[in-house]
Amino acid sequence: MAELKTTPNDANVQAFLDGVEDEKKRQDAYAILELMKEVSGEPPKMWGPSIVGFGAYHYKYDSGREGDWFLTGFSPRKQNLTLYIMAGFSRYDDLMGRLGKYKTGKSCLYIKKLEDVDQGVLKELVEESVGYMRARYG
Repeated sequence: MAELKTTPNDANVQAFLDGVEDEKKRQDAYAILELMKEVSGEPPKMWGPSIVGFGAYHYKYDSGREGDWFLTGFSPRKQNLTLYIMAGFSRYDDLMGRLGKYKTGKSCLYIKKLEDVDQGVLKELVEESVGYMRARYG
């Protein structure tokens, strides 16, 4: 079985964020960093070369595959700011309806810039997801 490449490491979070070329995206990344630190109560940690994660949980699938992943996190990618909402979005219809302009993947929230979304709603979404993940995985 292939090893997961996205694992926690000792790379410097501030150095990574300082390396974001687009100034607006860098400012947004620092704002998301503060939001996720506050909500999770966890210090930021690099996961792989480009994801800032907060906290961790252990999962085990019915197939027997298991591993560790972060409770929440983000990555300032070239196209979008990608926020990892590990609980997914299906249980948050009301919040998603009030969030603003975004796209989603399975557990990825893609936003162009932070001002495109209601930051109070975003904080609530992260809080709900982190709470759900902690309740589910301990």
